[in-house]
Amino acid sequence: MKKRLLSMALVAALIMGLLGGCGKKEGQEVPTEQIGQEGETGQEGSEASDDPTGYLYEQELNIIDDNYRNYYEIFVYSFYDSDGDGIGDLNGVTEKLDYIADMGFNGIWLMPIMSSTTYHKYDVTNYYEIDSEYGVMEDFQRLVDECHKRGIRVVIDVVINHSSSKHQWFLDACAYLRGLEEGAEPDPAECPYVEYYHFAREKVNSDYYKVSGCDWYYEGVFWSEMPDLNLGSEALRGELENVAKYWIDMGVDGFRMDAAMHFEEGDITFNTEALNWLYSYCKGLNPDFYMVSEVWAGLNTIQGYYESETPSMFNFDAAGAEGKLVKAARGTYTASSFVNDMLRYQEMFNEANADYIDAPFITNHDMGRVANALLSNQDDLKMACGLLMMMNGSPFVYYGEEIGMKSSGTKDENKRLPMIWSDTDTTGMTNGPKDADSGITSAFPGLEEQLIDEASILNYYKRAIRLRNENPEIARGSIVIVESLCDAGQAAITKTYEGSTIGIVYNNSKEEIQVTLTGTELADMQIRGYLTLNGEVITLNDGVLVMPAQSICILK
Repeated sequence: MKKRLLSMALVAALIMGLLGGCGKKEGQEVPTEQIGQEGETGQEGSEASDDPTGYLYEQELNIIDDNYRNYYEIFVYSFYDSDGDGIGDLNGVTEKLDYIADMGFNGIWLMPIMSSTTYHKYDVTNYYEIDSEYGVMEDFQRLVDECHKRGIRVVIDVVINHSSSKHQWFLDACAYLRGLEEGAEPDPAECPYVEYYHFAREKVNSDYYKVSGCDWYYEGVFWSEMPDLNLGSEALRGELENVAKYWIDMGVDGFRMDAAMHFEEGDITFNTEALNWLYSYCKGLNPDFYMVSEVWAGLNTIQGYYESETPSMFNFDAAGAEGKLVKAARGTYTASSFVNDMLRYQEMFNEANADYIDAPFITNHDMGRVANALLSNQDDLKMACGLLMMMNGSPFVYYGEEIGMKSSGTKDENKRLPMIWSDTDTTGMTNGPKDADSGITSAFPGLEEQLIDEASILNYYKRAIRLRNENPEIARGSIVIVESLCDAGQAAITKTYEGSTIGIVYNNSKEEIQVTLTGTELADMQIRGYLTLNGEVITLNDGVLVMPAQSICILK
């Protein structure tokens, strides 16, 4: 049956070609250095008949050089080892930039790379140094330069909620407090670093720890070895502005702000002001500067943080094992409900900041991997990707997600395992975090093997990302729900950007459906591209769209 459907599709394509073709690209041309997939700009509509999957709708890329990006999150430690010491490094990331670009990603987020005492490096000992396990500053500069040659922007993790207890600021402040005479108050004129942290004479709560050798205490919400910084200090802010300028001068395009809702616990007014301060300063240095912040909270709180006038907050409402993306992928949450959520995000975030850019993701380094949440069901994993890649904003993909890697339990190390580049070739494979459990295996082949399997999760991701790169309306378009086509597992929307409108039709059910477009806003549109699980063909005849199980179709 599948062969017969493919043959019918090829015949239809030939007829369409004789009638003059369809699916012509609309929009700007793409610079060669920004072309990320298959080494070419793609083919127009029905001319793409040499695709072995029978897919007939590959369009020319239409990549706009702005802050709407497809981001790839990288934990350098576990990604790719270039020097054979078992630890991933910056040169390893540089070696894999062609892979990243070929997948269609045009942005990377590097988890912390500054000097640290831990494997995860969220406890910074020096904001002006690369951690020695990852390389040297020249390696980072080369990485940034090579990214920019490929049209890839670089976002780095910036941890200013706390520092390491081994940071010189903290060491000097504690030494000063030990030397104070009994009853004397600390004087920032004598030691400016005493106002960089939250010190107190009493143990305020369980998050306070004693400064050894004296009667003072300091706040450390996440860990005793991560003392909280006092972002209310103007002196500290000046120091952090110098840090920001240093990295922007290196070519960094944006910051991922760690723990933004914890700058001052429960104080959204203070925290949004602090985000606005740093973002405004960075924008003054680079008008195209980007910031995305971690606000691990419900939708109303995320909306509140958009009042900081910073561009992006990670969309935790959609993410995680119980988030909208995973539930819609497994079919326990209807497509109709999902598109209503997308509209809700648009309305709520736009109300707080008209220039917002949503930052949706399925899982990240603090969560169990999506393969665990979806029980390594390949179809559901593909559907989750398809739903993510049809969302507005800048989607973030956690390394290894594109090949269905697994995690285990709640231990953080088990969520940050080595990237599986091949099932047989160990070149570049890292050892991963030393405290990770052994024996955690993937249900799917490694990346090398998936590259040559047209039906792999990896190649599904590649096509889904390409659809975003072909259709700027997906990321930027204003959403309108086609109410008459929304019914449980079936849903349809339009997205309009700069006068261009596309339609997106969803089937997140486990059954084939027929969608009648006649009499709707989509009636005069044609198929522009689609996502199906294993090469199944979506057809449109006499106004009826036939969609296989768990499929998505773009119309224009």
